[in-house]
Amino acid sequence: MNRRTALAAGLLALLALGGPAWAFDNEQTFAKGTYVFSFEGGYGEQFNLEGHRAQSDVAFFNLGIRAALLPFDHFGGGGPLQGALELGVEPLYQRYTEPKPAFWGGVAAVARYHFLGLGRLVPYAELAGAAGGTDLRVREIDSDLSFLLWGGVGVSVFVADSTAVYAGYRFEHNSNGNTSRPNRGWESHVGVVGVSYYFQ
Repeated sequence: MNRRTALAAGLLALLALGGPAWAFDNEQTFAKGTYVFSFEGGYGEQFNLEGHRAQSDVAFFNLGIRAALLPFDHFGGGGPLQGALELGVEPLYQRYTEPKPAFWGGVAAVARYHFLGLGRLVPYAELAGAAGGTDLRVREIDSDLSFLLWGGVGVSVFVADSTAVYAGYRFEHNSNGNTSRPNRGWESHVGVVGVSYYFQ
């Protein structure tokens, strides 16, 4: 286990230990019509999903600001899948540090499902798709436009009734959608941390 993985695992363990014990009214915090603003950052590294003989070993960090809405009432009754759906848009900047400096900048559409059965400890699952401009030139992709797709899981801990900190994992795919060649595309493991503010 490398240092980054150990740090992320330790943070998640600390969040898990403290969360559920506090009283928390998620009916109000996750009520239909609630707005959510989130500020987040992440770090990612390419991995060789398809077993290619060589890869570019891309590494990057990113920063995003998400504006979202909880447009529906809770789902799932009182069972373990009880939750609330968050839909939003997120301007995102991704800065590549390896194999050479480059960038990606664009806007993502994000869907996040919050599982509400554990009080202040709120696990989530998310999906997102984004389009943006880039100057990354590597063997896997060489274009001015690229698309990011990601799926992930994580956990939020509410430190106040309307404020949560969160940490999670994302599987991210980067491709230019065959708009130019080459377009082998590439995948990365991404760790993310952030803070969200909920208000009506």
